[in-house]
Amino acid sequence: MCGIAGFTHSVRRLPAGVLASALRSIQHRGPDSFGNFEDQFASIGATRLRILDLEAGDQPLHSADGDTIVVFNGEIFNHRELRTQLEQAGFAFRTHCDTEVVLNGFLHWGESCFARFRGMFAIAIWIRSQRELVLARDRMGIKPLYYCAQDREIFFGSELKCLFAHPGVRRQISIEALDQFLSVNYVPGPLTLVDGILKLAPGHMLVWRNGRTRITEFAGRSIPAHTPATVDEAAQELDSLLSSAVREQLVADTPVGIWLSGGLDSSSVLHYAAQHSTRLKTFSITFKGSAGDESEHIARISKHYGTDHTEFDLNPDVDLPDALEQIAYYSDEPGADAGALPMWFLSRMTRKSATVALSGEGSDELFAGYLTYQADRYRAAARYVPRFIRRAALACALRLPAQKGRISFDYKLKRFLQGSLLSPEMAHVYWNGTHSEADKHALCNFALTGAMKHWLDEAAPRGGLQRFLDFDQRYFLADDILYKADRMSMAHSVEVRPPFLDPRIVDFAAALPEEFKLHGRTSKYVLRRLMAGKLPAEILHRPKVGFDIPAHDWFRGPLRRFLLDTLNRETVEATGLFRWPAVERLIARHLERKENAGYQLWGLMVLLLWIRRWNIELPATDQVSEVLVGDLELVATPAQLVLSSS
Repeated sequence: MCGIAGFTHSVRRLPAGVLASALRSIQHRGPDSFGNFEDQFASIGATRLRILDLEAGDQPLHSADGDTIVVFNGEIFNHRELRTQLEQAGFAFRTHCDTEVVLNGFLHWGESCFARFRGMFAIAIWIRSQRELVLARDRMGIKPLYYCAQDREIFFGSELKCLFAHPGVRRQISIEALDQFLSVNYVPGPLTLVDGILKLAPGHMLVWRNGRTRITEFAGRSIPAHTPATVDEAAQELDSLLSSAVREQLVADTPVGIWLSGGLDSSSVLHYAAQHSTRLKTFSITFKGSAGDESEHIARISKHYGTDHTEFDLNPDVDLPDALEQIAYYSDEPGADAGALPMWFLSRMTRKSATVALSGEGSDELFAGYLTYQADRYRAAARYVPRFIRRAALACALRLPAQKGRISFDYKLKRFLQGSLLSPEMAHVYWNGTHSEADKHALCNFALTGAMKHWLDEAAPRGGLQRFLDFDQRYFLADDILYKADRMSMAHSVEVRPPFLDPRIVDFAAALPEEFKLHGRTSKYVLRRLMAGKLPAEILHRPKVGFDIPAHDWFRGPLRRFLLDTLNRETVEATGLFRWPAVERLIARHLERKENAGYQLWGLMVLLLWIRRWNIELPATDQVSEVLVGDLELVATPAQLVLSSS
């Protein structure tokens, strides 16, 4: 596992020290070694966290003739299989690491090699004789890769801060990305919150040659040769796939552990890991005394498999403000998922006794594990209820006081009724989002771009449940869930591997009938059938609990002072982005328990911390512009504005 960075300079000379500064900024991603290559036209480098072949494999790695140089962040889990094929083709290997498989695979198969790699990766390859740079990112977006095309040059890095090292890169906020961030608390790719810096899309490669750039997809979906006819047949096939994926991902020359939540996904990973390893290490975060605490279930499953278990209780006595300030640095761009906070402490604890951790990320997006998928179905039924009745019900619901809990009944009721007035695509995002279009109109001091509607129209071409799964895999999974896991773990030099995102499992899940995933009110139906008789019944059938802090309650308690210090009139008005009366009203309604606005406030708080930490340039917003909402209608309710489709 590594951090990578690089800059071409065929037109304009690279200022001295830029590459070294970029690599220092991501040394937490690879504290074990530091290497670079520079010639007249390009400079690339890597910091390395040694996982495989601890004695060899430092980067950059050069071809035998010195013409091709590779830096690589990630793991290729089928590298042994590919190594055998390459050796049969005549390649000799100097190391046992997967980086050399990447290099020789590219030399042998060319650009088609990336589709053969089963793993998580961000790769940069410089071909000196061609003056060509090739960038590639794994199919699911597990590993990050940013780039900036400027003045016929290309700059890239594992994190935004790599590109900030170049004096020619401006740190100006992107209003289009900010518009989307305010809707979902993350920035959907390819945009970032910095204008001109983009994310390479998952499963894509970028080829730069002599100032010209092309981007192509290399990892389209594969249709399995056989589709199971029954759910039991599907469960049997998933058994083989999951066992194989976990076995491959347990391979490391450093200690490996399991991130354990006590839920179905991480417990399933632990079950298969226990088949291939003995005396496993498990790590957990608990919230003892809160409604979302899973410590009892964690203890049960840890005892069931006899793991060497370590846990950390995240409570208000922990120095939360200090952690949030550090997260603002390591997050790099603001991802406002409150689950980043427990993941920060989980990663810090893990690093004390393991360098690699397997996690359950991806299962919900593959097998319809979120409540939002059920809400999508309920919304389809709700359309038969006259709109005026739904509006009246919403008006009544909005008067309900905010209840305690991460996602309380009143919160779900209000969100559902609001979402029932939207298009199916907008509703799906809103279930798991934050500010509605009307909320943003009242909040923002700048013209909205209408980006959300265009983004949704383009994002999910398939019908039925699968369109929402495809959407969440491409955006929510890559740009929120995996982004969060990568940043928090790599801040502590821990590599996180998600076995559910093995490409074979992804293709298998996509080809299954909907009812194998969401069967009535049963989510992840095929996975539950698979694990029946393997996991304790109470683990198998318990409802999903999100991995985040009780943000609504903590903003009224231990984080109240930090919230008010961060979101005050001076700091809000200094950005010019938001109307202070709207922010003040949102804070007051939350503190007075008129609504649970913890997730909205978390997003605004994280955004302002990020702007301050990275000296982000803000656009001139002297005047409030008219909102641009396309064919969307703003509908007033007694308590707030609600968006509905016209």
